[in-house]
Amino acid sequence: MDRPPIRVGNEQEGISMKSLGKKASGPRLEKMQASPLWSGSGFRNIYPIDPALRDPSATMPSLRDFLCGGERRAPSAPLPADNPLDAWRKPAQSGLRATWLGHSTVLIEIDGLRLLTDPVWGPRASPTRLAGPKRFQPVPIKLKQLPPLDLVLVSHDHYDHLDYPTIRELAKTDTPFVTALGVGAHLEAFGVRPERITELDWWESYHHPDSDLTVTATPSQHFSGRGLKDRNATLWSSLSIRSARHSVFFSGDTGLSGQFAEIRERMGPFDLVMLEVGAHHPAWGDIHLGPDNALKALDLLGGGAFLPVHWGTFNLAMHAWDAPAESLLASGEKENVRLMMPRLGQAVEPAHAERAHPWWREVDSVAAPPAPIAAEADAPLPKSMPWPLD
Repeated sequence: MDRPPIRVGNEQEGISMKSLGKKASGPRLEKMQASPLWSGSGFRNIYPIDPALRDPSATMPSLRDFLCGGERRAPSAPLPADNPLDAWRKPAQSGLRATWLGHSTVLIEIDGLRLLTDPVWGPRASPTRLAGPKRFQPVPIKLKQLPPLDLVLVSHDHYDHLDYPTIRELAKTDTPFVTALGVGAHLEAFGVRPERITELDWWESYHHPDSDLTVTATPSQHFSGRGLKDRNATLWSSLSIRSARHSVFFSGDTGLSGQFAEIRERMGPFDLVMLEVGAHHPAWGDIHLGPDNALKALDLLGGGAFLPVHWGTFNLAMHAWDAPAESLLASGEKENVRLMMPRLGQAVEPAHAERAHPWWREVDSVAAPPAPIAAEADAPLPKSMPWPLD
């Protein structure tokens, strides 16, 4: 991506201090504190959590485990990727099309509008350019190659969903942003004009002024924070996107709870369901779905074409990089799920979805790479990095 180098605010740790964002204040903070989700010191999850979601015997991996442990945690070669520009020049035949660009970044085309979810073009999901999860390969297209956007959606403030250099570039456009309570303070700090930001509490909606499109913030089971001192200082949410003809659900990051049944009752059914499937671990099974619980969530939502996100881009847990895909492919076929697993940059329409093909197996036909090199493993992570990282 062609952009000026990121300013370094702390030379010792290589952190751009601006990437940490900004705390909410004034009327923004007052609105946050008026939310029923506000606990007095931050936001909270309100749905009952099944104790079985988190393995009490599992311990959190150490940073050294994270940097050096596990096997096949990165692909052995670049992943197959398509350039979507030719596809985007033609309108979606059905009126609804999605292009997975990596992790949780998806370009959604819905009845002539273009929406971008959790845009991350940066090389690392981290406040520092020296350490932290490094993306496996660049996004299939440069940020400046994106067609004009009608809306940018940000589910929460973690680094793999809210990326400072990406937002700084998008701030130069006139695109409006919709996000969760409190996250607007970060967006403003990154250069987005306040009149272009809409912050939503759960069940609040944004109505696009030039169309019949409505975006509603819906519940999720997660947490927030870009540093050690701002845990849960901003809200996290999933998102329901609905036009007169189509409906889409985007999970953001979440664990499994009764929220999905309520979302189905109030907002469903959905033509396209995008659920996070990667970065799962027994020690934090209540705040991430993983493949098995994603299928349960899909069922609670009432089905729909299923596009898995939050995998194949960053090394954020201890499992093999392709484990979520393999698990979904096996389980999805048994359960007759309408599973969409496009290559990076491949534009797909739920109405014309083909059977999922394990394209990722082409990548590991040779030996997997060794653990991260010592220089990166020894690089100090900033003290302000939360754990888990997403």
